[in-house]
Amino acid sequence: MISGAWRGLLLGALLSPLMAMPAARALEEIVIKIPLLDTDFTVRVGELRDPRTLRTGTSDLAELDRASGGAVGRELLALLNQPVPLSLAQVANGSVGSPLLEQAMFVLSSLGTLEGRSPDLSGKTLRDALIKASKNGEPTLLSLIEAIPGKRVILNLGRARQIVSRMAQQRQRAEQLLAATPPANARVAPLLPRNDVLQSSYRLAVPHRAQPIELEVLQPRQGGNGHLVLVSHGLWDGPASFQGWGTFLAGQGYTVILPRHPGSDKTQQQEVLTGEAPPPGPEELALRPKDLKAVMDAVEAGRLGGFIGVDASHVVVIGHSWGATSALQLAGVRPKQGDLLARCGKKDDPSRNLSWTLQCSWLKGVDQAALQDSRVIAVAAVSPPVSLLFPRGSGQNLSARVLLVSGGRDWVVPPDPEAVTPMEWGSRLGNRLVLVQGGDHFNLRPGSSANGGVLGPLLLAWTNAAFASGAAVRPSQGAVNLLPANGWGSALMPMADVTDKLNRP
Repeated sequence: MISGAWRGLLLGALLSPLMAMPAARALEEIVIKIPLLDTDFTVRVGELRDPRTLRTGTSDLAELDRASGGAVGRELLALLNQPVPLSLAQVANGSVGSPLLEQAMFVLSSLGTLEGRSPDLSGKTLRDALIKASKNGEPTLLSLIEAIPGKRVILNLGRARQIVSRMAQQRQRAEQLLAATPPANARVAPLLPRNDVLQSSYRLAVPHRAQPIELEVLQPRQGGNGHLVLVSHGLWDGPASFQGWGTFLAGQGYTVILPRHPGSDKTQQQEVLTGEAPPPGPEELALRPKDLKAVMDAVEAGRLGGFIGVDASHVVVIGHSWGATSALQLAGVRPKQGDLLARCGKKDDPSRNLSWTLQCSWLKGVDQAALQDSRVIAVAAVSPPVSLLFPRGSGQNLSARVLLVSGGRDWVVPPDPEAVTPMEWGSRLGNRLVLVQGGDHFNLRPGSSANGGVLGPLLLAWTNAAFASGAAVRPSQGAVNLLPANGWGSALMPMADVTDKLNRP
């Protein structure tokens, strides 16, 4: 029990000072501020080297160790002498200068401060500390703490409590909307597939990437309707997490292609974790929608076999998380630098959330990221990070209708700042916002579920309506709602179209 609590405290104290510039002296003291108790808890790094030093020390930790008969010290020292995985050193070395790492370190730096030092967000200090800690063999948590430059680090647990409170507040508006809107009914009888589904794989060479894009294709063995749907996965994910959507839609006659985005998929994540590659760079903001455009180009030009009769001139794109952001780019929502420049450096912005770590890492890629494609007639964007990348008014030139879906319990991309507020400015053109009670950032994905998971009926209803609407599918003032009143809900997670209850500026 003690080691688990200490692991959180020590790792927080350890990570925060790694934001600081190198100093001549090593870290001597950690101060943990506990506002609720109006007290500070002092740890002297020199007392952590062995049980005897701790037992005779003068810090608060030494007093606690003596009061526990040495039990605290034994558990703590066992924790501190655990080896740091070698992959952590490789990650630090390969990630110096990465915008994504810089943003993650910026957030961590708000939890603690190293007195008298300015921030270093490049990751260089972490790398240098790991090198120093490894001089006498495999680094441990203790040798890494001792290698941190500076005199004293202050870890503010009250700051962590503020962040947790802010995360809860970022879901309040969504909860109110769900409470005020009757959920959509589910179908009375399950929707059965009309066709057997054929699964195949392709590799597509593209000019904008060094390696081919892998494509998972799901299509009706016979009796297809000739319509094309693309599904784009999120950061460090892959087609397998969304196969259920493809299977479900293909069973109703659609040809569904799920591309793997090689610069930010699950394989790339493993390379990052083992130090073989840096985190995704800002160029991926433009490369991902280019992947989707390349797939449409290949189908339209007949460069992929097995797509006879499939029309790539009118396409629906479905995306999750970063994949949903890519879908919105193709729909014509234009990224802009303004909010990224103005707000990414504000630790106390009430709308700051975990997705800002990713959004703020895109800043250097914004200029090349406007990639509208008129072949896309509608998109379904599930949990997209958008509030900084797409500021107010950036969707006025949409060429595709937008269904935005957000989970009421999503703490990664929280619904209020990332879905409710943006849609208040973008709902006039016939776009819709559906909120899912109990939905979080991960449980809305279908996995391999052949019934499309929680969102399967909703995505099918939206896709059916988009292709059936002809020219009326395009966004316009007073456009007809594409969603039917009922039949697309879920008995497991109630969901509601809350668009008409939004405050429209």
